[in-house]
Amino acid sequence: MSFLEKLLQSQVEYFSTPLGVLVFIIFYMFWVTFLLPGSWISMFAGFLYGSVLGSLFVFIGAVLGATLTFYSGRIFLKDWTQKYLSNFPKIKVMEKAMSNEGLKLVILTRLSPAFPFGLLNLSYALSNIKLRDFFIGLVAILPGTFLYCSLGAFAGEVSRFDEI
Repeated sequence: MSFLEKLLQSQVEYFSTPLGVLVFIIFYMFWVTFLLPGSWISMFAGFLYGSVLGSLFVFIGAVLGATLTFYSGRIFLKDWTQKYLSNFPKIKVMEKAMSNEGLKLVILTRLSPAFPFGLLNLSYALSNIKLRDFFIGLVAILPGTFLYCSLGAFAGEVSRFDEI
């Protein structure tokens, strides 16, 4: 076994401990908060924990990160954004439509891979989306989360194929 394989094996063993799971969730939370794409880390979670547990850990980290981004955006950026956007009447019309159809908009955009998760969280924070709609809409990330975790779990199975 090479040095790299031993190092990877020790990291996999570490992340399998309760402390490792907690570190993974916190890492994922901050990863999402800094608006970085989570698909690769979600696949890594599937590789480490399997489809179901990986999805659970990713979902917990994503909810925590989305919440942190949402509240940070609302507290620190919303007033400035509202003031800046008041110069654009068409955006105000879109803003009103978003407020009226908030939950539907959140769910549809969460289901689409075309919209980056981190940027959506910040966009919702800067809009008039209700907090309730934001949190209910987070359930819509579960299908994509399960997909990426399942891809990672499949990759893990393929990588262990020669051990059979």
